[in-house]
Amino acid sequence: MISSDGIRGYNDVIILSVLKDGDSYGYAVSQKIRDVSEEVYIIKETTLYSAFNRLEKNGYIRSYPGEVTHGKKRTYYQITDKGLTFLEEKRDEWQQTKKVVNRFMKEG
Repeated sequence: MISSDGIRGYNDVIILSVLKDGDSYGYAVSQKIRDVSEEVYIIKETTLYSAFNRLEKNGYIRSYPGEVTHGKKRTYYQITDKGLTFLEEKRDEWQQTKKVVNRFMKEG
C-alpha cells in the first residue's frame, strides 16, 4: 500500500486522469483509482472531496447534479479544457520528476 504522504502531490493528476475518460461521481472515481492501482492506493473520501473542491475552484473541473440514488442527487464531475491543459503539463512534469528520482533511487 502506498502512503498518502508519498502520493499526495499527485491526487489532482490522478483524479483528472480518471475524469479524462468521462464524467463521473465521487464513489466511482475512488473505485477507479482503487482498481487501476490494483488496490495499492486507496484514496480517502475526505482527500477526494477536498481535491474536487480545489480542482473546481481552479477551473479544472465542473460539477453538475446527476440522477437521484437512495433519495439523494449524485454530483457528477467533468474535466474542463483548462483541466486537460493542466493535466498535460503535469504529465510532462512527471516525466522529468521520474528521471530525477530514478537517478537517486538506483538499485545497488
